[in-house]
Amino acid sequence: MTAPALVVAAAWVCVRNRRVLTVRAAGSDAFYLPGGKPEPGETHAEAAAREVREEVGLHVDPAALEAFVTIDAPAHNRPPGTRVQLVCFTGPATGDPAAAAEIAELAWFTSADRGRCAPAIRLLLDELVMADSID
Repeated sequence: MTAPALVVAAAWVCVRNRRVLTVRAAGSDAFYLPGGKPEPGETHAEAAAREVREEVGLHVDPAALEAFVTIDAPAHNRPPGTRVQLVCFTGPATGDPAAAAEIAELAWFTSADRGRCAPAIRLLLDELVMADSID
C-alpha cells in the first residue's frame, strides 16, 4: 500500500484588528492563507514571502518571518487521502493587501468564518483563538 500523498506548503499569517487575512483562488470554494509550495532550493520562509508578494502584493522579508505553527490536515480539492503540511509564519508587512495573480478575493476572518475555510485553515483559526489573536 502506498503512503498518502503529502503537499507541503508555506503560508503567512497576518492578523490585524483581531482578524486574519485569507484569500480565495479563482475556481476554489474555500479560503486559505496567502502562501504556496516552495520552489526547488527555496526555504519555507522564502516561499511564503514570494507567494505573499505574488498573491496580495505585499513585501515580507523572509529573514523577518517567525515560525508560528505547522498544521497537518486533509488537503482541500485534492484526491482522497491527500494531506497538507502547512508551515505557517508570522512577520511584518506594510501596506494594504490586494488580490493579485490567481486570487479572486481576499477577506479578514474571525473564528465565525471557519466554515468558509479549507480544513488546514480551520485548524489555524483554532490556534489563533487559543493565542487570543482573533475573535
